[in-house]
Amino acid sequence: MSPGMDALRVDVAIIGGGAAGLMCARVAGLRGRRVLLIEHAERVGKKILMSGGGRCNFTNTGTSAANFISANPHFCKSALARYTPQDFIALVDKHGIAWHEKELGQLFCNDSSRQIVRMLLDECAAAGVRVETRCSVVRVQQHDRGFALTTTLGEVRAQALVVASGGLSIPRMGATGFGYALARQFGLAVRPTRAGLAPLTLSGTHQQNYHDLSGVALPVEARCNGQRFRAGLLITHRGISGPAILQISSYWQPGDDLRLNLLPDDDAFDALRAQQRAHPDAELRSVLAELLPRRLAQRLCELALPSLPMRQYRGAELRVFAAQLQAWPLVASGSEGYRTAEVTLGGVDTDALSSSTMESREVPGLYFIGEVVDVSGHLGGYNFQWAWSSAHAAGMVA
Repeated sequence: MSPGMDALRVDVAIIGGGAAGLMCARVAGLRGRRVLLIEHAERVGKKILMSGGGRCNFTNTGTSAANFISANPHFCKSALARYTPQDFIALVDKHGIAWHEKELGQLFCNDSSRQIVRMLLDECAAAGVRVETRCSVVRVQQHDRGFALTTTLGEVRAQALVVASGGLSIPRMGATGFGYALARQFGLAVRPTRAGLAPLTLSGTHQQNYHDLSGVALPVEARCNGQRFRAGLLITHRGISGPAILQISSYWQPGDDLRLNLLPDDDAFDALRAQQRAHPDAELRSVLAELLPRRLAQRLCELALPSLPMRQYRGAELRVFAAQLQAWPLVASGSEGYRTAEVTLGGVDTDALSSSTMESREVPGLYFIGEVVDVSGHLGGYNFQWAWSSAHAAGMVA
């Protein structure tokens, strides 16, 4: 495209060259549609490239609606049922990309996330998709037979418009609120957004209690608002992170009660009684250092658990200590926000969209897919699967 030239006419214009946009372009192109994919960054798939420590956690074999957060928990079911993790695995296998399964059904590339981006670009090329990077959309208008887009590379006319512009998470990757603004322009409701899958921060006394333990890691079960996640916790100089905290952060808001089971694999009371029998003269801090990281065990004793020789404790006291260890309170002040969040909660209201096609109920030919929609997955490959599934749903009809 060049400024000043006659408008480029396509069947489907897709705004956003991330996971959802690339998949949708491939699917629509394979149907014989003339597809233009527009990406404002210098290259496509930037979040794919950084994901999974550079190996892309591209799906999860256990994907179900229960792994997603939305004002309408049923909305994602149709798209997920019609394009499954097994469907995407088949595509990965077709391209000879070696992969492996980690815990809880998480699938990663053996080599590099670059392979997933290359696969999607090769698929788009084979389907005749035109990809334009470093191209920003300045204005979108509806006209008689579709949409008119004014871009930095020229005018585009499209019968269908798919918005795959992502959310607000990780702005250094180019994230913007463009998709939300476009939805509002066409009268679609947008639910309030906030950072999800983000580390939590501590402040004041709470931060002082733990900041010098930065680097300490242990398995925990994090609990908040009826949700619980058993995974790793990492203490940082600013607060707490690790998979358990990232997961619970999507359900936590300032002021909410957050509890950690520091011994998720044991009955804490049984463990303490066993230690008491085996080491009656050992102090509690030494006993806890056998069950928890030593520095953390010492800090817990300084904060709330008086350290005496084990033989001096009665059973009732050990029960109190056990209850504290299995529901340790942690007062977080906030989250690291969009800077490090892996996903944006909220977004385009699902009430405005068809669950089977992702098309706007009020604006024919306008589609929203991926993270821009009010569907957010748990940690572990679920957000990529939502990208593939929602993109397939729109690509099959746009």
